[in-house]
Amino acid sequence: MRHRLPLLACLLALSPLTAAARAYGDEGMWLLNQFPSETVKQRYGFDPDQKWLHHVQLGSVRLAGGCSGSFVSKDGLILTNHHCAHACIEQLSTPTDDRVKAGFLAKTRADEVRCPEIEINDLTDIQDVTADVQKATAGLTGKPYNDARKAISAHLEKACADADPKPDRVRCDVVTLFHGARYDLYKYRRYQDVRLVFAPELGEAFFGGDPDNFNFPRFDLDMSLLRVYQDGQPLHPSDHFPLSKRGTKEGDLTFVSGHPGGTDRQLTLAQLLYLRDVAQPDRLLQLAEIRGLITEYQLRGPEEKRHSTDLLFAIENSFKAIRGRQVALTTPPLMADKTAEEAELKARIAKDPKLSAKAGSSFEAIEKALARQRQIRIPYSYEEGGRGFQSTFFGLARTLVRGAAERPKPNDTRFPEFRDSVLPQVSQRLFSSAPIFPELEIETLTYSLTKLREELGADDAFVRKVLGKKSPRTLAKELVNGTKLADVGLRKTLWEGGSKAVDASQDPMIALARLIDDDARKIRKVYEDEVEAVVKKNEELLAQARAEVFGTKTYPDATFTLRLSYGKVQGWNENGNPVAPYTTFGGAFDRATGEPPFDLPPTWLAAEKKLKLDTPLDFVTTNDIIGGNSGSPVINQKAEVVGLIFDGNIHSLGGDFGFDGTSNRAVAVDSRAILEALSKIYGAEYLAKELSQ
Repeated sequence: MRHRLPLLACLLALSPLTAAARAYGDEGMWLLNQFPSETVKQRYGFDPDQKWLHHVQLGSVRLAGGCSGSFVSKDGLILTNHHCAHACIEQLSTPTDDRVKAGFLAKTRADEVRCPEIEINDLTDIQDVTADVQKATAGLTGKPYNDARKAISAHLEKACADADPKPDRVRCDVVTLFHGARYDLYKYRRYQDVRLVFAPELGEAFFGGDPDNFNFPRFDLDMSLLRVYQDGQPLHPSDHFPLSKRGTKEGDLTFVSGHPGGTDRQLTLAQLLYLRDVAQPDRLLQLAEIRGLITEYQLRGPEEKRHSTDLLFAIENSFKAIRGRQVALTTPPLMADKTAEEAELKARIAKDPKLSAKAGSSFEAIEKALARQRQIRIPYSYEEGGRGFQSTFFGLARTLVRGAAERPKPNDTRFPEFRDSVLPQVSQRLFSSAPIFPELEIETLTYSLTKLREELGADDAFVRKVLGKKSPRTLAKELVNGTKLADVGLRKTLWEGGSKAVDASQDPMIALARLIDDDARKIRKVYEDEVEAVVKKNEELLAQARAEVFGTKTYPDATFTLRLSYGKVQGWNENGNPVAPYTTFGGAFDRATGEPPFDLPPTWLAAEKKLKLDTPLDFVTTNDIIGGNSGSPVINQKAEVVGLIFDGNIHSLGGDFGFDGTSNRAVAVDSRAILEALSKIYGAEYLAKELSQ
């Protein structure tokens, strides 16, 4: 997904008021309980009624690690991306059985292998709890407001789960929408027995590699199949989407149902400037350094390359994504538009005495809080944010130390990451059987300890406490070689033993997590009380003012919760040249060079004569998506899967801040390609049949 990012021409064509008040073209990541069905009917002649929307809701799922998916069979098959299951595939591989490189196919259900860490969430119910949250926080500001907001969220989540006959099988989350103008309680069915069924070779799932990432044309079969089990048997979901054998044609209406991770379309100008001038440049530098580190590590040998491929992909993908956002924020017309939009909102607030008294000072309050964030960002990110301790082993140790301290507290006063609603996921990750690689741990921990000393200074008290007289590499080696936390049984013993067991542990990683915990908690408290509390409260006040000024018939910023977008199959013009909306199998063979990253796997080369080379492989649509939509189904009016989102073009990266319908495109694998490949390349006719029913 790499082209030059265009100016957000369509946003600029609108007045600030119009841009804020309504969506343009096919813009919008819409709530399913506030979907603009009438607009879709007017534009496309199809009216998505409540029955259809509820079916879409139940058939769509979230992978708790940051992706989307959907039920695609009555026996619990889930379709998602290869890169969404990559960590599982890598964890299930060995030096002699590299399932990332060679692919995987379970010939029978007995051969399906459980993923160590994947959790599936299926949204079953949505309840508006805005009144509850507003009542609990009424009249409060600062720390009391923030504490009350978190406490009522924890209370509502626990009550939601406790009301279910099987509370351990549900997850309830209070979701902040419109930056605090509205709060919904989402109830999910939670599934943790998720098994790998099929994955193609990485060479085809990520054909074109980093050069083609954020690009189109694409020729990728970026898909995987998982199956959900419950009580040892395949789940029979109430709703699923069969795969369409007919697919789409140019101009067809498409819907994308998924879980976009986050957008920043309603941030204040001060918040956008903080991203542009501080947060994103800092993150880009960090990612560039780590990319170099992992690239060098992979040169040590095939085993090092095998077990660090997923990490490198994540780093490179994040780097390109953030770079695209940075380009968007350094495009003068976009910032001019945002400046004008904020000026319009300020003027409208100032004209209304009630709104002015309520939110007139909110812009300034947020700006001051961000100034405070600039002051503490380095100690916060390195001490509490974990940036100084990049190690799976350290993450386990901190979970054990923090869990021992937090779990005995009342649910509504714990850190949110240890609330009852998320403890099953914490436990799943803590007791994961996934392998940990000591040499990689030493490298990432050495790097992060080095940066800790560099950023805070060698004379900093926290740095001296951590390093003492040792170099970062010496300490990293001692910690990694000395820890016993690779033993899942030990982790369970420490978790179940609570504070007594954790305090008595002599494990060096546990000791380090204990050593820094007070400092980390202190800087976290400063951030939460002086930055988070102020920003959250004033975002809420501005959101309420914005709703009064512009109305509420729009969509909120993405929050990694279920959204539905609508659009159509359509290419675009790149530098005056048309980009066709489809690619084909034949195009993949034409593009292949035989050398990475443009080398097709042997299975594809052997099957070339059996394939219908004009079968569509990938296509693009005008649907509004963002990160987190990976694995989302593209469905038609019959709620059949016609595609599988795996990317967006480079123009879509500016979608964090606005939508340009002329060039923003979602990139998907075609349903016809999935069925063709399963049947003729991988010998998985039984899966193709299951997917079509």
